[in-house]
Amino acid sequence: MATLLRGEVRAILQPAGHAQYKGAYCPPGVPFAQVRRGPFDGKTDVAVRPDADGSLPAHMTFGGGSVVYEYDGRDKSGRAVYRYAPRLSPSHRTVMDGVAEVYAEHTLKGKR
Repeated sequence: MATLLRGEVRAILQPAGHAQYKGAYCPPGVPFAQVRRGPFDGKTDVAVRPDADGSLPAHMTFGGGSVVYEYDGRDKSGRAVYRYAPRLSPSHRTVMDGVAEVYAEHTLKGKR
């Protein structure tokens, strides 16, 4: 668990909700449920510092900005919930194309 500095809020990273994945890229042959999955989902050792006005940042980025999580309120524990935002993540299309390759290979192996 992350050690909090003064003013910081614990956060959790979650899969995309409908608002985040609606209209996101999904290659043929890949179940749309795969679009929701972010590379850091479930991570709880994250803390976020509120802005000067007390609001939490709208986005949290990882990998030099290639993966974006979007603020989605707080959970019952008071943690800030950030959901994977595939439409805002520059790496999403590349990752999904890789997932499509894996699904295609699996399909080919199953037909042999």
